[in-house]
Amino acid sequence: MHFLSLVGRRLAAAIPALLIILAGLFLLLQLAPGDTVDALVAQVGGADATMIEELRRHYQLDQSTTTRLGDYLWRLVHLDLGESAIYGKPVADVIIERLPATLLLMGSALALSFAFGMVLGVIAARRVNKWQDTLISTLGLVFYATPSFWFGLMGIFVFAVYLSWLPAGGFGTIGAGLEGWALVLDIAWHLVLPTLTLALIFLAVYLRIMRASMLEVSTLDFVRTARAKGLSENAVVVRHVLRNAMLPMVTLVGLQAGTMLGGSVVVESVFALPGLGRLAYESVMQRDLNTLLGVVFVSAILVIVINFVVDLIYSRLDPRINTGH
Repeated sequence: MHFLSLVGRRLAAAIPALLIILAGLFLLLQLAPGDTVDALVAQVGGADATMIEELRRHYQLDQSTTTRLGDYLWRLVHLDLGESAIYGKPVADVIIERLPATLLLMGSALALSFAFGMVLGVIAARRVNKWQDTLISTLGLVFYATPSFWFGLMGIFVFAVYLSWLPAGGFGTIGAGLEGWALVLDIAWHLVLPTLTLALIFLAVYLRIMRASMLEVSTLDFVRTARAKGLSENAVVVRHVLRNAMLPMVTLVGLQAGTMLGGSVVVESVFALPGLGRLAYESVMQRDLNTLLGVVFVSAILVIVINFVVDLIYSRLDPRINTGH
């Protein structure tokens, strides 16, 4: 009952926010110059007035903005995301095809940045004001200040072009016909550079948060009591400091879920990955409103789910926090 109550409260808060986001984006895109028909006509080099009128009628662009918004929200209630003007098939099918690449990229980048950020943050806190702390903090600042697309381009130049160690882009070897573990390893090999590119900026944030949190928790009374009992420094860190210092890290994962999705737009474009980020970029360029709204809808759901999982993990790490009230 506790879990169902938590799910119900999260849905009650998330659904209105989701509808407001989609309606706001829909209205905002009406202010942008051009529409789907303009983009299609530009691709084919022009069309006569009759054809343009027929296309506008087909895509319901001849209706008022209020009517089209109401129609879209009504279809959304029935989980109908509409048709994609770019691919000529349901938006849901297009998103299902693109979703695995984005989930793999986000999951691997999140796991890498969280794990290494935690380890480096602990090392920096244990060696505070020493050369290890200075080196790690400096690297974190460099990673955070450098744009992700620059990391991606330099990674392609060094590891793909110059050294020929890693593929320059794509989600797999085209035409290889791989299956089973060979296919899994091939996809993983193609995701090495994109994952590192997306993870470096978030790694810098996590290591600085972990370092600051470790230093703060280390000064609390229960840690001094543990040391007074004669526990070794490693035991104090693992049993008492680390668990409490991880709380801000876990919170940050939920807060940065949307930021990581935004970062995947750049990374997927640089490495030509067939994910939601690149699909969103293509939708903007083609003025494909249905596809873009579908991507935003799925992305918002992903962020909501991630934050829900983070709430559950947080309540497990800190029993004082009861998510049921």
